[in-house]
Amino acid sequence: MIMTDALSGMNESDIEVLEQVPVFQGYFRVDRYRLRHRLFGGGWSQPFMREVFDRGHAVAVILYDPERDVLVLIEQFRVGALAARQSSQVSTAIDPWLIEIVAGIIDTDEAPEQVATREAVEEAGCEISDLIPVCHFVLTPGVSSETIWLYCGRVRAPASGSVHGLAHEHEDIRVLVVPSADAFRWLEEGRINNATALIGLQWFQLHHQEIRARWLGDARP
Repeated sequence: MIMTDALSGMNESDIEVLEQVPVFQGYFRVDRYRLRHRLFGGGWSQPFMREVFDRGHAVAVILYDPERDVLVLIEQFRVGALAARQSSQVSTAIDPWLIEIVAGIIDTDEAPEQVATREAVEEAGCEISDLIPVCHFVLTPGVSSETIWLYCGRVRAPASGSVHGLAHEHEDIRVLVVPSADAFRWLEEGRINNATALIGLQWFQLHHQEIRARWLGDARP
């Protein structure tokens, strides 16, 4: 876990983990914590319990072809989105087939850059020729320990979409080759509604011209 000091000056020394017990172990793990932490107003909180979903850590990569000015996105079924859609509190605009950026879980002893390269091939059939680190963030800190390393990768986009994924992982992934302007319009329209893709594509929209100029060896703004 990467720890950084908060604006308040709080850090890991201001947390006391009284107990950590695994309560489920399957493909993923759930731990129950009993802990307390220092309060902004001084003193300590009362001990309390929380369950934490330990999913591991992941890498996501924005695949961009600067010569054609297109992004390589993917679309696939997500059971979590299906479960969310069944709630009366969730809009039917949440579709179980989500438009995403390429991503995957880090295996043991694997560097994040290796994951980005591997997943680009497995999920989109693309070879990355250059990789720019973007950021490292916590995805759902209220319930999960998962963090994501985000990159932007230079690729030569395929002529058109195709279907990829690993059969033994039950992946059925449709590749989308999308002009940058269309992807930005999808953001505005709310068509892209998963957190990792939103973060990645909003970052890309801010840095679009800079990235394109860098990879084309062109100093134009």
